[in-house]
Amino acid sequence: MFFVSLLGVYLFSTGTSLALFSYLKSGPEGGAKKVAEERGRIDPNLPKTEECPINGKMFSKPERDIWEKRRPMTAIIENHLDSRPQSGLSYADVVYEAVAEGGITRFLAVLYCGTSIKDIRIAPIRSVRVYFIDWASEYSKFPVFVHSGGANNICKDCPGGIKTRGDVAPEVDAFKMLTKLGWRVASGNAMDAGTNLGAPAVVRNQYRLGEKALWEHSYEGFTDKIFEEAEKRGFGFNDSEDNPWGEDFAVWKFVDEKPLSTPAYSEISFEFWSNKPDYNVTWKYKQEGNKYLRLNGGKEHQDFERKEQISSKNVIVQFVAEKGPVDKEGHMFYTTVGSGEALIFQNGDVISGSWKKRTQDDRTRFFDEDDKEISFVRGEIWIEAVPAGNDISY
Repeated sequence: MFFVSLLGVYLFSTGTSLALFSYLKSGPEGGAKKVAEERGRIDPNLPKTEECPINGKMFSKPERDIWEKRRPMTAIIENHLDSRPQSGLSYADVVYEAVAEGGITRFLAVLYCGTSIKDIRIAPIRSVRVYFIDWASEYSKFPVFVHSGGANNICKDCPGGIKTRGDVAPEVDAFKMLTKLGWRVASGNAMDAGTNLGAPAVVRNQYRLGEKALWEHSYEGFTDKIFEEAEKRGFGFNDSEDNPWGEDFAVWKFVDEKPLSTPAYSEISFEFWSNKPDYNVTWKYKQEGNKYLRLNGGKEHQDFERKEQISSKNVIVQFVAEKGPVDKEGHMFYTTVGSGEALIFQNGDVISGSWKKRTQDDRTRFFDEDDKEISFVRGEIWIEAVPAGNDISY
């Protein structure tokens, strides 16, 4: 085991051409309401011939037929101690983790192909930060975006309805960004559990884990109902002008797994903030199954829905510049548009490289030291946005 300290370095490069799904041409007949009926007829023993455009995992043709009725859902899931274990993270195709504030991390779960198998409960849904919007913007111009509130400058009891200058810095005002993108409207793709999205898509449940949780940890959503609501609003597979959501989507490169006969690196560990050990992360490589098992604050990180430890085929440490707190409310700002260094763990090995994202809606790309784009092992992808300069032990 050795330690590596990497500093964030901004790089300049030309972008790669956008890839398209060959099958994204027109939406299928039917819609989200028929999903449950179709799902009940799926034979689990059918051959896995269909590649998920999000993470390359292979599924059956009927499962693809289900996801082709939808567009990707991106959901903010919290990681506070009192929110654990979460529901639904193990069904996500991609998961991003970053600090929300005070060293407490939060997740952005990308739910698309993995939700074809069943209706998934996702919880607890929590508020958004601007850098999560940057990542969500990679999954179409108007992805299904599920959250509960967010950093904002609104104050009902303040003069003019605006908070005092300095309370919330403009650069971290998530509501302002959502409004600018055209997401935050009454029937928009930004589905806020606190304002424009209600039952049965999202509900309050303080007893999800058995014991009563605090009110702020109680929002849970159900993917089938959320997808149905999205379709009603014009955010199904096609938009209101009959254009498929993924016509400009940049697909990552994928390869079949080739695990090392003897793993070179069997454990990855790091912290986000040194004074918040409950949010330290460890990934332990398991040769059987060629996967990384996640520990959250030193304990097995389980999905409450599956009652099993969360795992991933790929673990990416994306080093991001950290700034803050930038205002009186303690918000942090992380640079997710630009470039920096990265470590990519897969197959029991590691690749040192970099990440690049030219604009907010550009897909984050990962490259090796020769500037060749990384191909991900088919399956789950976890992206850990770690402050540049932090030590990674592996």
